Amino acid sequence: MSELVARTGRQQQRYKDGYRLIAGCIPFKCSNDVEENGGGPSKKIVEVLMINSNRGPGLLFPKGGWENDETAEQAALREAMEEAGVHGDLVHFLGDYPFKSKRLQDEFSPEGWCKAAMYALLVKEELESWPEKSHRQRSWLTIPKAIECCRHAWMREALEKGFWNWYADGMIYTLPIKDVPKSSSNQS
Repeated sequence: MSELVARTGRQQQRYKDGYRLIAGCIPFKCSNDVEENGGGPSKKIVEVLMINSNRGPGLLFPKGGWENDETAEQAALREAMEEAGVHGDLVHFLGDYPFKSKRLQDEFSPEGWCKAAMYALLVKEELESWPEKSHRQRSWLTIPKAIECCRHAWMREALEKGFWNWYADGMIYTLPIKDVPKSSSNQS
């Protein structure tokens, strides 16, 4: 079995209009909470996965540089595996979120402006080992708790305005999902 390794460096980094392009996701899972009072109706519990920051308090969603040899979707999936050790399906585009990085200033983005394409990721597998396991811890949180713990304002906005609104609208999948059988109307 080959060892998983995270990409490093910025040789393949994408830039557009003075922004460093980032891709990331809000990993989530759903479960049913069965009422204990006589088998009443169950309600759906949604939890999101956050990881610790290497640079201070608070929690983050997996994200990182979108490189020239991949799509934003591929970059988001790669970052989820590298930083949080999860695989799954991107099911909804949550939006683009601009922010200013204090430490990622370079010749193509001298003021440190970044723009993050964020997605909802339905988690299907949690890996036992992943590239950044030695310095990342995973935490499954309810949405209100995640909002409270979120380190960056732009990530909190992606959670509150992107993910939460999508959740309130019924979590309709807007991106193609792998391993989904074709509808019965397409079968003979």
